[in-house]
Amino acid sequence: MYKIVRKEVLNPQVKLLEIEAPYVARKAEPGQFIILRVDSEGERVPLTIADFDREKGTVTIIFQEVGATTKALGLLNEGDCLQDFCGPLGIPSHFEGVKKAAVIGGGLGTAIAYPQAKKLHSMGAEVHMVAGFRNKDLIILEKEMAQVSDKLIVTTDDGSNGTKGFVSDILKKLIEEGNTYDVVIAIGPPIMMKVVSDVTRPYGIKTIVSLNPIMVDGTGMCGGCRVTVGGKVKFACVDGPDFDGHEVDFAELMRRLSMYKDHERKAEENHVCRLGGLTNA
Repeated sequence: MYKIVRKEVLNPQVKLLEIEAPYVARKAEPGQFIILRVDSEGERVPLTIADFDREKGTVTIIFQEVGATTKALGLLNEGDCLQDFCGPLGIPSHFEGVKKAAVIGGGLGTAIAYPQAKKLHSMGAEVHMVAGFRNKDLIILEKEMAQVSDKLIVTTDDGSNGTKGFVSDILKKLIEEGNTYDVVIAIGPPIMMKVVSDVTRPYGIKTIVSLNPIMVDGTGMCGGCRVTVGGKVKFACVDGPDFDGHEVDFAELMRRLSMYKDHERKAEENHVCRLGGLTNA
């Protein structure tokens, strides 16, 4: 069993859990993920590692309550335990030789972009970070991002935090101002990653995106997380989750992500919470 040692509510929709998982923490690197189960009858849910502490033996995850399992996960508190916490899975991000990078996070994707920026910063790279949210109430990790960025721009769609605009527009402005990036890392909704990749393509800037297709086993056996990259079939769990944004078939990715929306909605409506006996049915 894996004990929750810290819990934070980052905004009304997003929560942070720090999990006691020493074997996972020992090997974890930015870009990797874990698969957890809340209880013995729960579904397997993949979540990207948001942070880790090798000395404490803990791994941090950040998640949005969007379905039955993440809502059950959000009901847990410090001292409670998870049934399973498997990882680290996936290929770690590689940033050898990067001297200047732009790290772009969209919404909850900011929680995944943050450890990338932290890693680059620790390597001595100059890091410009752009994080976008719908409004100021949804902003997360602003203080943490500032600590690992040489330049941080937090923007909202409605301008409620004083800076209005889309992350792709801000990135384009930074490039046009003369910033020469060795790499751009974009993590967030697929449409955001696609637009960022479209922005960097004419400049020939290497662009890395982190993909989140439907995933079951996390070992490449089920084929559920297949994506098309450079015209070839790849599996996000073992070949990724990082891929070249200029080669990803985003149209296919977005179609596959929407395939089970009705099933997910029905599962949530009929879900009985074994933690508190609550039901949505």
